Amino acid sequence: MSEAVCTQKAPYVIEAEEGKTYYYCTCGLSENQPFCDGKHKGSEFSPQPYTAEKSGNVYFCGCRASKKGALCDGAHKSL
Repeated sequence: MSEAVCTQKAPYVIEAEEGKTYYYCTCGLSENQPFCDGKHKGSEFSPQPYTAEKSGNVYFCGCRASKKGALCDGAHKSL
C-alpha cells in the first residue's frame, strides 16, 4: 500500500485534552479513526503524534490529503 485511504471527506472533531498526545492514523486503515490502531504494520506508514497545546476541539484530517499533517486544512473540499 503506497497511498493512504480517505476515510471521510470531512474532519474528525475530537475534544482534546491539553498536554495529551494523540497518535493520528496516517494510513487510513485503523478501525479507531482518526487514531492509530496498528493496522499500518508492514507498510511504509507510521502514526503521527499530535500533542494538544490546549483543551478544546481539534479537527483531525479525514481525507489524508491535508498539507498540515494530522490537522484538517480543508483539502477534502477539492476531492
